[in-house]
Amino acid sequence: MPRFVTRALNQVRPALAVLACVAGLWSTVAWAWDKDKLTETASRYPVKTQAAVKAMIQMAERAATLPDERDRLAVVNDFFNKRVAFKDDMEVWGQIDYWATPLEMLDKGAGDCEDYAIGKYMSLQAAGVPQAKLRMVYVRAQFQGRPQAHMVLAYYAQPESEPLILDNINPEVRPASQRPDLTPVFSFNGEGLWTGVGATSAGNPLVRLSVWRDLLAKAKAEGF
Repeated sequence: MPRFVTRALNQVRPALAVLACVAGLWSTVAWAWDKDKLTETASRYPVKTQAAVKAMIQMAERAATLPDERDRLAVVNDFFNKRVAFKDDMEVWGQIDYWATPLEMLDKGAGDCEDYAIGKYMSLQAAGVPQAKLRMVYVRAQFQGRPQAHMVLAYYAQPESEPLILDNINPEVRPASQRPDLTPVFSFNGEGLWTGVGATSAGNPLVRLSVWRDLLAKAKAEGF
């Protein structure tokens, strides 16, 4: 993870001089996955993986019925935090850095921080939360007495509101002000890339972050 953060920051820095308001990105569209295609893709995996994917789909459908988006956050956050074991990429994939789709993560039953965040990001969109309200956030986290690179998912009820943080380290969804252990570095979703968690644009995430672009393409092919 730390090596990727260094690479990503090197990609982002040249764009930081280009400052733009991102209010126009505040859309009401949520990306829904293709349930039939996702189920068909899962059918190529072991029975336990098929059951996990079915449970994820049912979880998102249940969350979608909840009128309060904060309740949807809690349902999705709990699903992945309780079902997935934390393991680093070298242990799971034999690579220093690997971004798994939710299907791949559920197949392994394990993932690291970005895998949790990706699963929550895609599931919340399937539950009807617009992607513009969601950002993947790279942070410096104080964990067990030392700083380390970490990723969380942030939810914005409104463009200027304080975000709520979904995290695998702290399972409780909390406002960012109640997470002094996290210092944001940059954030992104399928629409934009920002310095910190503010409104300062740092360019197109699909251009600047190739690992994110590749992950989204892989997920789409699976049915997400």
